[in-house]
Order: sequence, then structure tokens, then C-alpha cells
Amino acid sequence: MNLLLVDDDIELCALLQRYLERELFTVTAVHTAEQGLDEALSGRYQAVVLDIMLPGGNGIDVLRSIRQRTDLPIIMLTARGDEMDRIRGLEYGADDYLPKPCNPRELSARLRSILRRGHSGSVAAASLTLDELEIDLEQHCVRRAGQQVDLTVTEFNILSVLAREAGKVVDKNRLAQQSLQRSLTLYDRSLDMHLSNLRKKLGPNQSGEQRIRTVRGVGYMYTPDEATGQV
Repeated sequence: MNLLLVDDDIELCALLQRYLERELFTVTAVHTAEQGLDEALSGRYQAVVLDIMLPGGNGIDVLRSIRQRTDLPIIMLTARGDEMDRIRGLEYGADDYLPKPCNPRELSARLRSILRRGHSGSVAAASLTLDELEIDLEQHCVRRAGQQVDLTVTEFNILSVLAREAGKVVDKNRLAQQSLQRSLTLYDRSLDMHLSNLRKKLGPNQSGEQRIRTVRGVGYMYTPDEATGQV
């Protein structure tokens, strides 16, 4: 698995590279925003680990530029305790984040989790139709009224979990386990941010209502549109 590491901390890059290569990743490390963007868009990598603070630019800007062209899985490295960096990263399409200094073993586990999510859709039905949404579980593709909706790996997996149980409430912790493949920690807003992004991309249903409801204190539910009657 080819991994791109974008961080200006040379010592940290060397540490992560040594560990991840023992875990059978092939790691390329670059150290500026410009190099990171060029490499990420080269088509040679299965995932990117991207630092927030970079010479020549901001990691968030690099993330936004990548997301305009590809759904390549991205883990952001953020300053420990800086919640705003984490929120901004998730808002602009990061699949996950880790505070620095990060544990190489945890980074490896998060990477494998994201990469597994990218291949998890073909175990059940090949596709689902909900209202005017067509969800292709094998190709990881979503179309709304025939037009493709660009989702990240994490957003797609959240939608597929909720779509399989349309009309039923999915417990928040179970949704996190099935879509993020990890438990939520105290004050962890990552699932909420992914859901917010997903709602914006899907837009309202034909009745003008949100497709995904929050059931306060319990979880989330995809609510089929009564105007179409399609499930």
C-alpha cells in the first residue's frame, strides 16, 4: 500500500516511515504544501497523512484542493488539544485525525481501518435505492437523480450503514463502530462533522426535508421520503 506522508518534521517523518514500512506500507515523505498537493494528485497513493502546519501553505488548503479532485483517504495530523483544527479538517473532508505527536502504531491502525472501509461494501447487496438516491455498494458511488455525488470514504460508509436500516434509528456508537471502525471518545465530534458534511452533499429530499435525522440522545436515522414512497 502506497502512503504519502506530508509533514515538515523530518525526525517525525523518519520515525513514522521506519515503523510503517515494517507494517508493509510503502511510504513517500514530502515536507512542503506544494510537494504534498502535487504528490497527492499524482494517482500513486492509496492514502495521505497530512499535517496542518506546512511550509509554503496550510494543510487545510492542501486538503481542500485534494478534495476538489479526489476522494483519496486522508488522515490529518493536528496540534494536541486544538479542537478547531480537527473540526476544520473534518469539515473539509478529512476521513480522520490524530493529534501530534502521534503514536505510530495507532496511525497504522487508523490507516488500515480507512483502507478497509474503502473495500467493505460488496459483502451484501450490490446497490440500494432510496428516494432518488442510487447507492452502488461495489463501486462506492452515489447518484442523486442520476447525478454523481462526490463523497469521501467515511461519508460513503456512514450513508451505507444508515441506508441499509432506512426508517430505523442507528445507535450513535454502533454507527461509529461500523463506519469509522472505532469507538467515539469523550467530546469526539468527528461523527457529527462527517454527518454534517454528508447532509450538505446529499441535500434535502423531494419534500424539502433532511434525509438523515438526529434522534437526540440515541443516534441517527435515514428517513425515506413519504412523497416518493421509495425505499
